[in-house]
Amino acid sequence: MIFIFAQVYQKSKPIMKNFVKELTWRGMIHDVMPGTDEHLMEEMRMAYVGIDPTADSLHIGHLVGVMGLRHFQLAGHKPVALVGGATGMIGDPSGKSAERILLDEPTLRHNQNAIKEQLSRFLDFDSDANNAALLVNNYDWMKDFSFLDFIRDVGKHITVNYMMSKDSVKKRLTSDDSEGMSFTEFTYQLVQGYDFLHLYKTQECTLQMGGSDQWGNITTGTELIRRIDSGKGYALTWPLITKADGTKFGKTEGGNVWLDANRTSPYKFYQYWLNVSDEDAVKFIKIFTFLTKDAIENLITEHQQEPHLRQLQKRLAEEITTMVHSKDDFENAEKASGILFSTSFKTDIKSLNEATFLDVFEGVPQAEISRSEFEAGLDMIAALSAKTNFLASNSEARRALKENSISVNKEKVTEDYQLTSDDLINDRYIIINKGKKNTYIIKVN
Repeated sequence: MIFIFAQVYQKSKPIMKNFVKELTWRGMIHDVMPGTDEHLMEEMRMAYVGIDPTADSLHIGHLVGVMGLRHFQLAGHKPVALVGGATGMIGDPSGKSAERILLDEPTLRHNQNAIKEQLSRFLDFDSDANNAALLVNNYDWMKDFSFLDFIRDVGKHITVNYMMSKDSVKKRLTSDDSEGMSFTEFTYQLVQGYDFLHLYKTQECTLQMGGSDQWGNITTGTELIRRIDSGKGYALTWPLITKADGTKFGKTEGGNVWLDANRTSPYKFYQYWLNVSDEDAVKFIKIFTFLTKDAIENLITEHQQEPHLRQLQKRLAEEITTMVHSKDDFENAEKASGILFSTSFKTDIKSLNEATFLDVFEGVPQAEISRSEFEAGLDMIAALSAKTNFLASNSEARRALKENSISVNKEKVTEDYQLTSDDLINDRYIIINKGKKNTYIIKVN
């Protein structure tokens, strides 16, 4: 595995960096239990973040936690990604108004393997360094834990009053659009709390991290460690990411922005970050890149001087697309983003693969023509009207051609132009423009 980031640890003794200080200037601290900073600076520690395994890909909503784990490893500590196989069978009530669909074990195992592969782009799992990352699944220690044993050994240590005081529980019980909470969901904080206790006892894990909505669940874990093992656990949360315009972070009209290229293409992934607002770009470049504080401050200053150039968004999109996908994917996405304004459009458009081409022209009207019809000869009147109905009539097509407003692959054509295989993009597509605003695609099958 080749890592993008420089390793800052040694096998014998890791180089300790101030993890809390790093997250603080990046705006990634919401709550932190007193004493956490001092605890982490003493020696190498272990911390975990829980990851919901309900899909076989992470989405960008998971990225804050992943970045937190990576910063933890870069600071010289040992990160643990906990895939919630057991808790995924229950459903976390935090921030939810309805109970989730529960998954079976084979699906959860498949999702775990896919998630680990994605995490490997950020975390070192495979080296022999002392702080190599670890991936665990809480199903492995919960599957043989009987209900009676659990309520006897764990449940008796936490009162119902304590559980009811958690915001995630109170909100569900008092919300007008909630149907209440099942006993299954009510016990979620106990199961998550036991995860912390288990990792504390078996791995000497002393810190749990997560989103600010997880504070109640995390502190249940620290309470179990105190009551059952007379130990000390620590808690740290980061803010839930919001967008300046009030829309939900990580969502588009098509749904989640996934890290899996088969779910969200690198081009669409790149576009998501390229199109964030100036205000969000200032916040996101601190959270979602590993650029230094000085580099980010310089970028922000340059952006403020010439905001129309959108240098901040461009650098953000470059860093995160390269990190999640690859340098080649970033370069292809960047090329595709500027291709409509390219001075060498015809050459550049043919260099795009079909998937990226379709992403660029998503939503553009298309008409299909059989390959036999195309090879028999397709003149511009047929291409505009008779065979495609792009324009209402042949006479409208002739008028547009005489007005010199028709382009094929961005090059002006006249009425006597005949389409040939030289015009095909990916051996299948032709782009026709009428003026600057009307674009059509002919697809040859």
